[in-house]
Amino acid sequence: MHGYSRLGNGKGNGGSPTSTGSLSPRLRGGRGGKGGAGFGTKPEKLAQRLVYLLVSAVFRRKGVLLFAPVLYIIGMLMYMGTLNLDAVQEGVGVAILRRAPVGSVYRSPKVFENLWPFMQADGGNSSLAICDAVAVAGLLNATLVIPMFHLNSVWRDSSKFGEIFDEDYFINTLRSHVRVVKELPEDVLLRFDNNLSNIVNLRVKAWSSKTYYIQKVLPKLLEFGAVRIAPFSSRLAHTVPPAIQRLRCLANFEALRFSQPIRTLAENMIDRMVRNSSMSGGKYISVHLRFEKDMVAFSCCTYDGGREEKREMDAARERSWRGKFKRPHRMVRPGAMRKDGKCPLTPLEVGMILRGMGFDNTTSVYVASGKIYKEEKYMAPLRQLFPLIETKYTLASAEELAPFEGHSSRMAALDYAVCLHSEVFLTTQGGNFPHFMMGHRRYLYGHAKTINPDKRKLVVTLDNPNIRWEKFKHDMHEMLHRNNVKGVDVRKPNASVFTFPMPDCMCRHAEE
Repeated sequence: MHGYSRLGNGKGNGGSPTSTGSLSPRLRGGRGGKGGAGFGTKPEKLAQRLVYLLVSAVFRRKGVLLFAPVLYIIGMLMYMGTLNLDAVQEGVGVAILRRAPVGSVYRSPKVFENLWPFMQADGGNSSLAICDAVAVAGLLNATLVIPMFHLNSVWRDSSKFGEIFDEDYFINTLRSHVRVVKELPEDVLLRFDNNLSNIVNLRVKAWSSKTYYIQKVLPKLLEFGAVRIAPFSSRLAHTVPPAIQRLRCLANFEALRFSQPIRTLAENMIDRMVRNSSMSGGKYISVHLRFEKDMVAFSCCTYDGGREEKREMDAARERSWRGKFKRPHRMVRPGAMRKDGKCPLTPLEVGMILRGMGFDNTTSVYVASGKIYKEEKYMAPLRQLFPLIETKYTLASAEELAPFEGHSSRMAALDYAVCLHSEVFLTTQGGNFPHFMMGHRRYLYGHAKTINPDKRKLVVTLDNPNIRWEKFKHDMHEMLHRNNVKGVDVRKPNASVFTFPMPDCMCRHAEE
């Protein structure tokens, strides 16, 4: 199976910086204190009585019930001790009781201020649903109608399939495997009074198996002649028979090609990016930067904007998710989110990572993103570190972008194409874009250069404003080395074939 990019051709690039290093040191919590109960000491009478009463209560049947509230209170106090009280925004009425846990507070600007002198000197979601729909159609020996996209309340994009992908190419590529039609045949539509909403919509559970579709969906399909499945994203298990898995591969890596208008502009943007990267031999780094306002709001992470940031994020969450984050018993813990590596990286952190890994200020960087939150403030340090930054707005004119403005899916397709042909791709947050990008690059180039930072370790490094430049570089080189070693990972049983196409999509299989 020969690989194609979404542009309909494959453009490869050469090598990239690599590094090796020893394992990064890990912070370990020790058990402090020398004390403990000694059997040779004589306790005070009052203390002895209290201990006796507590122990007696525990070992008596009725006493256990009396002791339960005490245990509950102790447990709650221990739990509250894990909360990041001093990471709460100023003015919310919570006293700072102690230093926040390592890695739970955004201190990157202070680290940057300390290391900047040394840095100067040192030089989609729709694709998943489409491919799974092809696989299910093949499994059930059914005809697939070109999918219709849901109007997302956040992205608000009304684009149709044919405005993003080449419909005819999609149908012809799959012709020998799955029958695909642009719309429901007239005779079938008549059964439902020419109204698509009359077709039964099956609510399929997430990650359903082959058996589920054969036992639950196929009988309904045979009974009614047509069924709808919405939503369809993540509705087919990762592990399916090889023949079905290959349909996924065929759909994603071969059949899905961008529409002609997108391909034409994307090819021009790639050519311009290569020309603008003359100082690095025509090679460039691409960064998928997820620091849009909605992404920052959804993450519930806090940065350095204080009360104003909190008001803006609360308003953004309410506008896009209507009370989802105010439901009873929902606890938002920004410090714990950051410590667990779930906060989007800021442009400053991206620049520090790349500089620490050895990329200097002559490196060309393409930033794929939507509208960055407080762009003037947060992008300034990244431009300071890497002056040769390009985006779709700098590579294409306003006239060229006009047909795509207001359609986030089509704008993301332009970003996807430029990132696909970059020398190195850096992802900053989860999501379908980076997962598909990593898999597509592996499929096209084999050992693709992809940097997926370990953010749990990264926040620990960035928690120390006094970290030495040598130590920071060591940690970043170790992170780069770990990503280089991964290179072409073989898909594990519960992993996605779209991210890890080896071996399902890249090895020849005996005919079944």
